[in-house]
Amino acid sequence: MSDLDFSITDLRCEYLVDPLGIDETTPRLSWRMESERRGARQTAWRITVASRPEALVSGGPDLWDSGRVDDDRSTHVVYAGRPLRSRETCFWCVEVWDENGARRSSAPAFWTMGLLAPTDWQARWVATDPVVFARDPDSIAPSWTQPGTPGLFRKAFALPGESRVRRAVLYATARGLLDLRANGARIGEDLFAPEWTDYHTRIHFRTYDVTALLTPGSNVLAATLGDGWWSGYVGWQETRGRYGSLENSLMLQLEVDLDDGTRVVIGTDRSWECFTGPIVTSDFMMGETYDARRERIGWDRPGLALVDTWARAREVAAPNAALVAQRSEPVRITETITPVSRTEIAPGVFIYDLGQNITGWIRLKMRGLPAGTRLVLRHGERLSPDGTLYTENLRRARSTDVYVARGDPEESWQPHFTFHGFQYLELTGHPGTPPDDAVLGCVIHSATPPAGHFECSHAGVNRLWLNGLWSQRDNFLTVPTDCPQRDERLGWMGDAQVFIRTATCNMDVAAFFTKWMVDVEDAQTPDGLFPDVAPRIDETSNFVGLDDLCGGAGWADAGVIIPWTIWRVYGDTRIIERHWDAMVAWLDYLERTNPDGLRTRDLRNNYGDWLCIPTDTSFRTHSPMKNLLATAYWADDAAKLAQMAQALGRDADAARFRAMFERVREAFRSEFVLPDGRLSVETQTAYLLALAFDLLPEDVRASAAGHLVADIRDLGWHLSTGFIGISHLNPVLTLTGHVDVAYRLLLQETYPSWLYPVSHGATTIWERWNGWTHADGFFNPHMNSFNHYSLGSVGEWLFRHVAGIECDPKNPGFQRFVLKPYIGPGLDFASATYRTAFGTISSHWRKAGDALVWDVRVPANCRAEVWIPAAPDTQPRLDGLEAIDRDDHFVRCHAEAGSYRFETTLP
Repeated sequence: MSDLDFSITDLRCEYLVDPLGIDETTPRLSWRMESERRGARQTAWRITVASRPEALVSGGPDLWDSGRVDDDRSTHVVYAGRPLRSRETCFWCVEVWDENGARRSSAPAFWTMGLLAPTDWQARWVATDPVVFARDPDSIAPSWTQPGTPGLFRKAFALPGESRVRRAVLYATARGLLDLRANGARIGEDLFAPEWTDYHTRIHFRTYDVTALLTPGSNVLAATLGDGWWSGYVGWQETRGRYGSLENSLMLQLEVDLDDGTRVVIGTDRSWECFTGPIVTSDFMMGETYDARRERIGWDRPGLALVDTWARAREVAAPNAALVAQRSEPVRITETITPVSRTEIAPGVFIYDLGQNITGWIRLKMRGLPAGTRLVLRHGERLSPDGTLYTENLRRARSTDVYVARGDPEESWQPHFTFHGFQYLELTGHPGTPPDDAVLGCVIHSATPPAGHFECSHAGVNRLWLNGLWSQRDNFLTVPTDCPQRDERLGWMGDAQVFIRTATCNMDVAAFFTKWMVDVEDAQTPDGLFPDVAPRIDETSNFVGLDDLCGGAGWADAGVIIPWTIWRVYGDTRIIERHWDAMVAWLDYLERTNPDGLRTRDLRNNYGDWLCIPTDTSFRTHSPMKNLLATAYWADDAAKLAQMAQALGRDADAARFRAMFERVREAFRSEFVLPDGRLSVETQTAYLLALAFDLLPEDVRASAAGHLVADIRDLGWHLSTGFIGISHLNPVLTLTGHVDVAYRLLLQETYPSWLYPVSHGATTIWERWNGWTHADGFFNPHMNSFNHYSLGSVGEWLFRHVAGIECDPKNPGFQRFVLKPYIGPGLDFASATYRTAFGTISSHWRKAGDALVWDVRVPANCRAEVWIPAAPDTQPRLDGLEAIDRDDHFVRCHAEAGSYRFETTLP
């Protein structure tokens, strides 16, 4: 592409690339203009959508032709063509005109529609006939204490030999998890499909194009069905079957269109055969046992002569829940990792170190093992002082896989329906020394696309950012879990809301949180309480001492914070439209139960500033700090709803929630704010919330910030915040004029600090500051995860304030944005890239003494407000831009698309 040219790329439908089987009948379309030319911008666009790709260029689009539209939008353009029907394939492209009148067209993209109505499903729900357990003496029938035995299902069918397969689509759903095959080949790359939802309300279906896997003549469609969230262990429960059943079931519908115009439909029913297979047991928490001697050779291919041990599948009642398409990226293997070391710590006991704490499993490669050799794989995040595997913090999760060898010259295997959080592997049972390539780590998570990268002159800070990214990858697995290793792995709302802004900097999480917000609303109570975890758990647990998990201050508020953040970062108003009533119901509940404007009543589980120093982990106790936190979040929720109401054109609602904010803020001031700017509750987080949520009178803000700094100084320049305060700590310090303190906290290496775990080998973010210390070793294993992202929410500050890539406060979505780095002591350079829906923003600064060189890039069709650090009475080199105004610290300019270099003298 020449300097004067541009291209149109990255076509998306509902945030996804060429999605299959969506059920959004008015999908939103997005694209990106690419150009290195300064000032490059879109002035008009035209979208065409057709049922055949050739119709896009000849014959006219038969689904939609938008005509030329004169504006610069390139995201969230709503399809407005003919009403869409089940199964349709929609090919589309976009033409764009630039500021010079030049026109370019994109390559075509597509999306397909899923089954939109219940009557589109001809298949039946089927389950394993219990007779197969009696016919297989080596099998283990499901029980309340033993993970279930995944079952095999198959259907042999014939396609006319004289007709070519034009298109073949498989629609698949289950109460449980599926591993799908056709004619011996795996279908797709998805793992753990269908993904976790509240099965009482909705169940996902997935759509797969299997055209290339079918042939004229004999074919076989096959599935392995496992437990997963439906019937396996979930959270800390002592029994399986949280959703009321231990029986897994599936429904598959294969639709084959032949070139003669006929359609063949193969659906699950009583004609399918079922039997047990080599997966003896499999469970997320407990692990998987696989006996390769039990493999049914050829079971997923044509030509298998079935013996009388196989049985007919049993039709079962359909669920009351709605079948819906998955709206987010699937879980997949995204990376493999070769161990960095192997140590034989005792005869036959081998410890492998992957060098990185991951979520996933081990892929084994073995040679010459005698049949029946039993390999045991145990997983852990850390090693004990004596070099053995540390597993106490896993609690009830066994996290143990077992492979029983078949006896072939070469064998390879990886689990199917389990995952583990681990850096270290203990392998036992191998005769002699395993081959050098016996173990490979597979990284598994929701395949959200990368978005940002951060790097600076301090190696420890680089590792800190990377640890946050790894904890995000490891925990964003169908829902934003708290941890991937112990018997919990729940979608905790508080963790998600404090980290979501960092998450958006690291990866494109728009589709991921769009899906999860449906889980959140599904979990809302009739009274309007948002849950503390989503999907919700409807029980009291004696194990952790929690009441019904809903309404927790700082946790339930995620029901407002998540949609607000997705709107601000991605410019997405649909997410706030769709969850508007749910958010209003939550605010109505708060107002109804706390008429005096202080949230002190019906606080449910009150976590406070979870795991702050000193920490208070009593869920049911009340304290002034917890009341302050709850009231502050109520005020902030109201402020956010007022902003969202304005964006939706709901003027009356905007006025109502502005008034609610003012009323709660006044109650907060009366209860907690002293005349000199002190708070009656003096903790770092109390000051942070009061400052971040604009709850203080303007004339005492500086004083309050000073008290915050004094607290940090009195603690030897250490932080003491927990989950709630940590994301606000450095941003508030920076924006109140204490950037030097923020940098000092960032670079602090003694306990407690961000870099203390880094300096002691952490490769992910720890759950608690004292997960391990020199003085005390490991903290109580009852609650001590080494892979929790919450305390890594400093990542947003690295992007937003160190690199200076920030949202425009008046224009959501990053088509308009701010570049404003705050340069502090201790770093010689910082560099960040951030890929938005419009293109990649970059910011790289390097200083030498007082001199600063800053390189930035503004993507095509974007505009930035650039704040160039500059000492008073100095004139920075503006690379062709004009100064709009200046203060004692910055010169402000407007920059169109393009790359710029600024040279300046620091204040």
